Amino acid sequence: MTIQTIINNAIKRLKAEGRLLTPDFYAEAFCKEAELAKMSVEDCNHVEKFKKMLSKDFQKDLKNYRIKTMSEFVRFLISTLNRTNPTQCSDTLKAQTILCKRALQVITVLHNKEAAELAKNSIDLLENTPTLEQLDNFRQRWVNFLTTYNDTFLQKLKSFGDVDSSDLQKTIESLQVFKLTEGSENETRNLQRISKLLVASFVPSIASSVDDTIANISEKITKNPAILDDDNIEKEIKSAISLRIALDKGSVKEMVESIDGVLDKLSFRLIDMIESSDNSNAEIRAIKKELESYTEESTVNFKGTHKKLFTIAVALEENTELLSRDLKNHNEDVEALSRKIKELECELEEVKKESKEEFLTKFYNKRAFDKFLDLKEAEYQRYNRNYVIAVFALDHLKNINNTFEHEAGEAVLTAFAKILKKEARNVDIVGRFCGEEFLTLLSDTDTQGGVAFATKVLKRVEKARFMYKKQHFSITSSAGVSERAKYASLQATINSADEYLYIAKKNGYNKIEYKK
Repeated sequence: MTIQTIINNAIKRLKAEGRLLTPDFYAEAFCKEAELAKMSVEDCNHVEKFKKMLSKDFQKDLKNYRIKTMSEFVRFLISTLNRTNPTQCSDTLKAQTILCKRALQVITVLHNKEAAELAKNSIDLLENTPTLEQLDNFRQRWVNFLTTYNDTFLQKLKSFGDVDSSDLQKTIESLQVFKLTEGSENETRNLQRISKLLVASFVPSIASSVDDTIANISEKITKNPAILDDDNIEKEIKSAISLRIALDKGSVKEMVESIDGVLDKLSFRLIDMIESSDNSNAEIRAIKKELESYTEESTVNFKGTHKKLFTIAVALEENTELLSRDLKNHNEDVEALSRKIKELECELEEVKKESKEEFLTKFYNKRAFDKFLDLKEAEYQRYNRNYVIAVFALDHLKNINNTFEHEAGEAVLTAFAKILKKEARNVDIVGRFCGEEFLTLLSDTDTQGGVAFATKVLKRVEKARFMYKKQHFSITSSAGVSERAKYASLQATINSADEYLYIAKKNGYNKIEYKK
């Protein structure tokens, strides 16, 4: 292995660990890679060479403190020299701690939620005599924050004024954001147009009448569209919308009851017609016999027979006309209701299509996630921007459901979703694939970056302790990782990640599998 290869591996290690490319971090990563390559580099052996010049006590201290780099060695010597004057060392340490606390207190009032929360936790740590391990852990958390901090959101303000990422106050003061004024013609016209649309939405789509409350709020908004800029109007608008929905529901209920009445009447009329038809048939059969027996010599009363036939025809005609009138009277209501039902079905279908969130975890659902995949694939095809697909699944989730309850499994899924959100960057997309499987789209990275992300997630899950109804339990997860550049298509990348997830489970769970 060449020195250039070790250099490349050292840079990749820093990227995978999320650390900045500083001289100290690079030197540490370079020496680790040289050690893995079993190559002796003089610059990496300075500590061992100087350690032999110290006394055995100091050598023992170096071993206990696990000092490996020159930077750590120099800090050890400085701290040792400082301890030769205990009073001065103690005063210096106290002053440094106070300075650190004041700096952290300043950070808590700055306009960054994540940094303020981390600063507050750091102050609590310093006030409780932390161990070296705890201090190092918080140091790494600050390094991670600095490494992953992304201020590109400020660029969205460019259209409103100058953006200075080093001076947030100056940026805010330069924004050209104008408050709506009474004399602003364009803004007034926009509010009038919005108010008309809003008032139109208050009108029931099925019910034929408008409630007084809806009428009052509609009149108020129409006369003075500027009240939409008032926060107090929100409650009235929500109330009007609720009333509009209630009116439509009531109208649908009345129409359904009307249809039930029509069907009842129709049943009775049909029964009456059948019964009338039976009586008429009996009369017709009697008349038929009478007509068959008619001869010139007979004394049959033809007028009586005609009267009987006419009576049958009138009875049938009356029943038919009555049924026809009933059907005609209700036909329009039935047709109107049918049209409204079709419209409601179409609206419901559109609402379902527009929904992007999965109910339980609030992640993007498959439909929304597919759109992000298509956009990312288009970027890859045009600009060769690589990305990684990582598929995660909780191990033995079925056992949790069987041991406890189905709600316990849902609680675990929700907790796992929070872990994924916490570890994912702003540019990463996370969605629920199906069941206990989650799919993540990691932008602008490769296999090593995807494996580093998956490793963080698996360790967080393994260390977490879940609780359901005062019962504690633990669970693990597995992952499959695939890099887009290694496959012929987007679907092939997804299929590969899913296959590697299956291999991870087959190989004993709590593992990450990927193409070496």
